[in-house]
Parts: sequence; structure tokens; C-alpha cells
Amino acid sequence: MTFCLDTIIVKPEKNEKIKNAIILMHGYGGDGKDISLLTLNWKRHLPNTIFLCPNGHEECPINPSGFQWFDLTKDDPNYIIEQSIKAENKLNKFIYEVKNEYNLKNKEICLSGFSQGCMMSINLGLTSDEEYNCIVGFSGKIINQEDLKLRKKNSTNILLIHGDSDQVVQPSFMLEAKDFFLRNNIDIETHLLKNCDHHIPIEASSIALNYIIKKI
Repeated sequence: MTFCLDTIIVKPEKNEKIKNAIILMHGYGGDGKDISLLTLNWKRHLPNTIFLCPNGHEECPINPSGFQWFDLTKDDPNYIIEQSIKAENKLNKFIYEVKNEYNLKNKEICLSGFSQGCMMSINLGLTSDEEYNCIVGFSGKIINQEDLKLRKKNSTNILLIHGDSDQVVQPSFMLEAKDFFLRNNIDIETHLLKNCDHHIPIEASSIALNYIIKKI
């Protein structure tokens, strides 16, 4: 199967039956290979899970060897919404292909991402007609609260993890997102990690894995 996005695929070991999928979305300027490093530990504890790590649909101008989900060179909220919805459409096509290929439903899929990938996970997860298993986000935020409130269709459970020393996406964005989710009756769990900047440390990976194990 060739998906509409170039994808790193990590299949279950020992040909275990695929019962779940985790779709991992990289950050701005990254790629599927970057985010696939999470699977090195996760796959040992999730034997029936396939991991799919797609590259963004656009090359990133600040890192031509990497990709982006939407352009950040213009500081225009309307432009960013427009570009992020383009990415949603591409990712929704990708998810449709994944569901067909592996005979999966939304409730058997976890959406996860780092930074810009976290932002996409939130929008994809909450604007779908059907709930996903869960959304797990690292170092991200809600792209636009007014837009998301208008388009929200479900209340998929969410875990957000953020470093308290993050200078790229300020940790206050996690608190703002938590407030939004609580006000909109979405089950939200958050973790603020001490002395952590804009990356995914082992502690964050472990917290996320334990959360996913409980959900799946």
C-alpha cells in the first residue's frame, strides 16, 4: 500500500495481529524519521499496534531537508488557519487510507504529535465525526480556539505534556488549552515537566506510553 504521504511504518514484531494504530506527527522542520524514535520503546509494550509516522505534505523553507504541516513564515492568524485546514484535509485522506488498509476504526487509533504535530493532532482529533481512541500531544497548543470551537464535533480524551522551560512554544499555551478543554467538556490530563525545553525527554515518553496503554 502506498499512502498519500511518505511514511515511516513500524509494524508489530513477530507478525502480531494489528489491533490498533498510533499516528505520530512530527514538528515544524522535522520528518517521520525524527518522531519514529518514540516507537523504539513504545512498540515493546504495545505488541498489537502499528506506528505510522508521515512526513508533512510540504517542504519546510527554514529546513529544506525537513517538512511542515503548515507555513509559519507569515504571522497572520487567518492564513495559518487556512494552511492548517489544508494539512487537515491531507491528513484525513491519509487516515482514511490507514483505516482501510488495516481495517481499523477511529476508536482504535491514537493521534499523537510534537509541537506543530501536536497542534494538528488536536484539530484532527476533535473535528472528526467520530471520536479517536485518544490524542497525545507534546509541546504544542491549540492553533486557534475560536476556529476549533466552531468546528469541534467530538470529545476525544487528551493528554498534553510540556516543558516548563520551553522557549519555542511557551508552557502557558498548555494551560490555555487545558482551560479550553475543560470548558468544552473534554477529558484532559496535563503534565508540566521541570527543567525541560522544546523536546521529548524520556520522562515525557514514559508518561505518554502509560496513558496510551490504559486507553488501548
